[in-house]
Amino acid sequence: MYITPQEYIEIVRKEYLQEFIRHGGTAVKFIVPTEEVDHKGLQQQLCGVSESEGYLFAAIDAAQTRVHMIDHIFHEVARQVEWDDLAFSFVSGVLSTNGFKIPSRNEFNIRKLAELNELDETLLRVDFKKLLVRNLFHDYQMCQEFRIAMMQLCLAQLDQSDLYPVPGDVIKAWLRGELPRISEIKPALIFQKISRHNARHMLSSLSHWLHLTGKGGLVIALNISRCLVQRPKTREQDDDSRYYTLAAILDVYEVLRQFIDTTDDMEFCFIAIIATPAFLHPDERRGVYSYDALKMRIWDEVRDKYRINPFSSLIRLSPCPNIRGEHQKEIS
Repeated sequence: MYITPQEYIEIVRKEYLQEFIRHGGTAVKFIVPTEEVDHKGLQQQLCGVSESEGYLFAAIDAAQTRVHMIDHIFHEVARQVEWDDLAFSFVSGVLSTNGFKIPSRNEFNIRKLAELNELDETLLRVDFKKLLVRNLFHDYQMCQEFRIAMMQLCLAQLDQSDLYPVPGDVIKAWLRGELPRISEIKPALIFQKISRHNARHMLSSLSHWLHLTGKGGLVIALNISRCLVQRPKTREQDDDSRYYTLAAILDVYEVLRQFIDTTDDMEFCFIAIIATPAFLHPDERRGVYSYDALKMRIWDEVRDKYRINPFSSLIRLSPCPNIRGEHQKEIS
């Protein structure tokens, strides 16, 4: 059985974004639309409902991003984050909560803040850093490197002086995987690039950080449809986008399995994995049948012939919800 895209998007809004995710939950859903459903349109609907509910929405396409590498997934999400806006929201919120008068965004600097609150600029700088340490650096829900990076971005919101060791642009380049030399960020006491060893903790830290800055959390739409397509045999049909070997596909499925298994370690995050019907076909070497560890976690072994469970891990979408498509044989 199928559910329409519109019905499912409304369920995501009411049951997940307005309730479960906003209150600290994390969910990973596998969404398999029929061929009649436009993937871009579905993604736009998910983006619209996410942003209307106050979430950061990030779209990732396996045709453009190496989704078998968790660090590349984080870097792509990071490229879609307005880091300075988040830092400003956090800093202004902390200052306001502690009784400070807040200057306008275009005058948001340490001199204007001191003037507005009739305080000494040097003492204010010390007090401001103490506030950040208490409210940000001591929040151990986020990993240390992420906390250091956010400290630097928050300090830079008020003070662009040379007192701080690393410019904000260097921090953002590190987050996006675009920093050419790790030595540039070492003065901030960050000594390694974001890799597969720490990227998952960085992603979890980001979703928590978004909540601290006033967002509902993080919504990721990860389209893995390209993984189910073989590379064209002729150069004329080929393009500059990415294709995946069978070995790389297994790595993709392992990354997805880890997303499922670590939901208890994440907060404020909704991950939608979008795939074509080939993902469910038992004869498809590239589909989920090729990796039992993932299939066992998402498969609905027992399900009603006439009613769909909209809260299951695996969701089938169709413009005609009552049809039984050719891929129904996948279930036997």
